[in-house]
Amino acid sequence: MPLTINTNSAAASANYHLSRNQSSLQKSLTRLSSGSRIVQPIDDAGGLAVSMKLESAIVRLNGAQKNVQNATSFLEVQDGVLASAGKILNRMIELKGLSDDVMKNDSDSENYNREFKDLQMQIYDMASLKFNGVSMFATTTLKTGGSQAVFDNLNQSKSLDHTASVFVSADGNAGAIVSVSKALLLSALTINTNSTQLEDGVAYGRTLNSNFAAGNAMTFAAVDSNETINLSDVSVGVFTQAIQNIATLRADNGASMSRLRFAGEEMSKQETNLVSAMGRITDVDIAAESTRLAKYNVLVQASASMLAQANSSADVALMLLR
Repeated sequence: MPLTINTNSAAASANYHLSRNQSSLQKSLTRLSSGSRIVQPIDDAGGLAVSMKLESAIVRLNGAQKNVQNATSFLEVQDGVLASAGKILNRMIELKGLSDDVMKNDSDSENYNREFKDLQMQIYDMASLKFNGVSMFATTTLKTGGSQAVFDNLNQSKSLDHTASVFVSADGNAGAIVSVSKALLLSALTINTNSTQLEDGVAYGRTLNSNFAAGNAMTFAAVDSNETINLSDVSVGVFTQAIQNIATLRADNGASMSRLRFAGEEMSKQETNLVSAMGRITDVDIAAESTRLAKYNVLVQASASMLAQANSSADVALMLLR
């Protein structure tokens, strides 16, 4: 091999390999420090595209899971109010029994009746409660508007604002949807005393008169003291029907919570699987990458040493010129 000064092929070759080894060493260091196999699109363009789509699906699932959690909280708070309504009705039944006692004088009966009226106003106020600004109880059942009529367990779908949609998949409104009921509390407290369904438009929160002549309906919820009914106007059977209606609402509530629970569990499984799939694409193999790091670390040192030795060949040429 000729000895030259202008062109040092050995040094150029050593410098080339040193540059490549340094680049590979830097890439290994970046992968190990980030934990990701794909640092730049050039590392795996196809894998990067798939991982971005998987990450987007994971983010959407997280959002849907939060929706389910919020809906479950909504139903839990709503059920608490329904349970309280049931307790109030039980207290009303107790007051009815106490007032019918022949050993009670008129003053005693009036005291019981006063509490009965106060409870009617309390239960009406409960129906206006909200969860984070969202009404927990429906206000209308008629598609044409108007007030809520007698409770109809078989035909609650008439309500315009009876349900709230909860998206329970990564596909948003194009995927699975669970309808969360806004319980028909006031309707459940409006009783048809002759077991005949009322005409649409019967107001609740109003006494239709003490004899229930207007459609034979009555309600245990009153806007104010002028709209309340008296204990003497109510039979035990009417209380029983109201409690049955509240029980039906709580059963519907429980069914919705059960579905939301299973929907949440399914989304959690999907998220776990998607995270695992994305990890198989993007995560770096620490053992393999550590081996490559050690390899390129040795090669960089060897390349640097060989470059220094190649550069010393010019000194040999100068020695011949002395």
